[in-house]
Amino acid sequence: MSTASSQIAADGRRSRRAPKLHPLPVRLMHWLNACAMLMMITSGWGVYDDDPILGWLYFPDWARLGGWAASSLLWHFAAMWLLMVNGLVYLIYGFATGRFRRKLLPIRVSEFIHTVGETLRFHLAHEDLTRYNAVQKLLYLVVICAGVSQVITGFAIWKPVQLSWLTALFGGFQGARRVHFLGMSVLVGFLVVHVALAVLVPKTLWAMLTGGPRVKAQA
Repeated sequence: MSTASSQIAADGRRSRRAPKLHPLPVRLMHWLNACAMLMMITSGWGVYDDDPILGWLYFPDWARLGGWAASSLLWHFAAMWLLMVNGLVYLIYGFATGRFRRKLLPIRVSEFIHTVGETLRFHLAHEDLTRYNAVQKLLYLVVICAGVSQVITGFAIWKPVQLSWLTALFGGFQGARRVHFLGMSVLVGFLVVHVALAVLVPKTLWAMLTGGPRVKAQA
């Protein structure tokens, strides 16, 4: 076999061994997290409607999980543990494997401004699924922080007496509720944008189902 043929064969073997863009653990955690977030949000709306923070805002029956506040609360608690365990495993996996560092850092201001400009002109490209642009990186970091905030404020609301020191950090029970509501709004906004982009660029959704293209290992 010639040297060129040997090199091509070697490259082919390395390509087959290269990891996929979304490894199986990431895909499993992604879809578990999606289910947990939808359950948390819709059941949270049922709990919210029993004592609304904004007097003019109520969520319709069809959008709530649970027929009434107590039922919604049971769904909320059930989804809470799934979201917490799955989220904790995801964070450990992301830090331990270096996935967060590779995918979400660095975020350069110039790149962020350029990406926003391209988006406003509807010139945002998605040819290379293996790389996140600056806006995507920032959004993923924000939603991770919002998820952590939801867990913390959720405990402050759930156990305001036993965890009074935690509740006090948010200015009391109602303050924790307001921060929790704000975090929910951030998550809902992220999901709307995320789903819209998946519909506009179907290959991103397909990649999360199949693993996507194989990527070369990075130093």
